[in-house]
Amino acid sequence: MRQLGQMMLERFAGKAIHPIAGVTGGFAKPMTEVERVGLLRDTETLLDFATYALDFAKNNVFNKYLDVIAKLGTINTGFLGTVDDNGALRLYDGKLRLMKASGEYVDFPCSEYTNYLAEHVEPWSYAKMPYAKSWQEGFSMDLEQPKGIYRSNTLARLNVADHIDTPRAQAALEEYREKFGRPAQFTLLYHWARLIEMIYACERTIELLKQEDITDPNIRAKVEPKAGRGVGCVEAPRGSLIHDYTTDDNGCIVSANLIVGTTHNIAPMNMSVKQAATMLIKDGTYDQGLLNKVEMAVRAYDP
Repeated sequence: MRQLGQMMLERFAGKAIHPIAGVTGGFAKPMTEVERVGLLRDTETLLDFATYALDFAKNNVFNKYLDVIAKLGTINTGFLGTVDDNGALRLYDGKLRLMKASGEYVDFPCSEYTNYLAEHVEPWSYAKMPYAKSWQEGFSMDLEQPKGIYRSNTLARLNVADHIDTPRAQAALEEYREKFGRPAQFTLLYHWARLIEMIYACERTIELLKQEDITDPNIRAKVEPKAGRGVGCVEAPRGSLIHDYTTDDNGCIVSANLIVGTTHNIAPMNMSVKQAATMLIKDGTYDQGLLNKVEMAVRAYDP
């Protein structure tokens, strides 16, 4: 599935790794009808495989290891993801939704992220650890009483979304919520959520490729350098990707702040590793098998 997806991206965007077709003001070239037909055919193939993959995983993996899923790396946190005006899952062009562990949430445009999120630094790490400052509870990675901790990525996106606008993914979401509720907290459910999102991505791509204006040649706006500030957010595979840039009169960046997907999850990843290690390792005795199980907590966030 990944191979076909990479081939599709390379055909349309020039490169599979770090595509070069996205340019200031839009896109470097319009989509041709031949490309549209080919991409549509390939995406329909991917949708069938994604549906099969979820069914296979449910029957042969997830349902056999529900006891492990419920325990390993599980922590209690809030969540961050993108939704549209109707609360449906979005991967771009939406608003951010910050949800507490209780299920309460607030929506806000990404340009206002500094009103809701802040970044904390621990003395033992170079990394910044974002937290929900709008909850007014500070920052703590205590497993019993975490403060300000939220998660991003697939588990978070399904938790914050009220529904999914595509039929197969919505049916899968309903079954998932029937089992695990909302918000679901089991860390290993990131993998289950990932498969549901894969179905959504295929269905949404098919919808876009069937739109008549997808081959419109008007694909780039004229832009001139100027002073200003721009904040954008999309959902990357590992989580919400926030870019914040300020430019001078020449359009040169004079300040920037990025909160990328894994950065959102650094604090909860540490918590999940601690939870798994505390549960599995007794009296300081461990072997490679136990360490592999602890690593499962990390790989849930970032396979």
